[in-house]
Amino acid sequence: MYRFLLTPRWLAAAALTVVAAIVMVMLGNWQLSRYHERTDINERIDSANGAQAVPITSVLAAPTAPGTPGAAPGKALAWTKVTLTGRYDTAHEIQARGRTVGSKVGFEIVTPLVLEDGTAVLVDRGWVPAPAGGALAAPEVPAAPTGEVTVEGQIHLSESRPASVERRDGRLDTRRLHLPRLATELPFPVYGAYVLLTSQTPAADPAFVQVPIEHEDAWQNGGYAVQWWLFAVMAFFLYGWQARREAHGVNETAGKRPPAPVRRDRVEEAERRAQRPRDRVEEADLRRAAAASTASPAPAARSSTATAESANEKE
Repeated sequence: MYRFLLTPRWLAAAALTVVAAIVMVMLGNWQLSRYHERTDINERIDSANGAQAVPITSVLAAPTAPGTPGAAPGKALAWTKVTLTGRYDTAHEIQARGRTVGSKVGFEIVTPLVLEDGTAVLVDRGWVPAPAGGALAAPEVPAAPTGEVTVEGQIHLSESRPASVERRDGRLDTRRLHLPRLATELPFPVYGAYVLLTSQTPAADPAFVQVPIEHEDAWQNGGYAVQWWLFAVMAFFLYGWQARREAHGVNETAGKRPPAPVRRDRVEEAERRAQRPRDRVEEADLRRAAAASTASPAPAARSSTATAESANEKE
């Protein structure tokens, strides 16, 4: 009954089904790995919030030369709570434009904090809204405190995809906080990650909005993984369903099946014949037949009269 599955057409369909299912399973596994990766990030964020701050020099490698950043920390150190002490260098302050906080677009203000050994850590002091003049207008930025400052914050890894850096409004202006690119604009060795400020001594200006650390949407990737696996199962189900239809003759083409008879009732057939147009020959035949049927009684009548007259003569 299912010997047709060994034909080239069905063997090709089976191979295509297997390949499609394998690809879908691989995509589901990739989404599952993304789910685990984002879940780990969320767990690090949650654990860092309740952890004790440690000196930044104990978790990050110190930079050695100006123009190049220090070694970038691994993902395991992202969001680690650290503390550092130094002096702000406002002459090399950086404004990162096009930053969104609470659905509003503004600037993140990043100021190098120069440590006692001459190295510097870029400190994201917070977010300020864009002025009425637009995203390219100079924002109103509270001045950094002078003198020695102690900062507590969380490590933020360098952003990918470097953007251009130019001098604007007395600051370095950029779209991306890419440490290897920014380090070339600074005169001191820079650590390979920057710090999101959470508290500061002396206290930070209240005009700054603290940049939030948002959790990753891990469940979205988990849902995508389940969807891809279901698609793989559906591919085999569809193949089996089509094979069953073929085995029972349901998949026969319409051309191989006899056409369904067209049924007409008697009234419809009579009306169809009555409405059919006739040609001239048919009309002439009908007229001759009608004339013949009308003329046929006359000879019979004359024959009866002649018979009666002959009988009278004999009398």
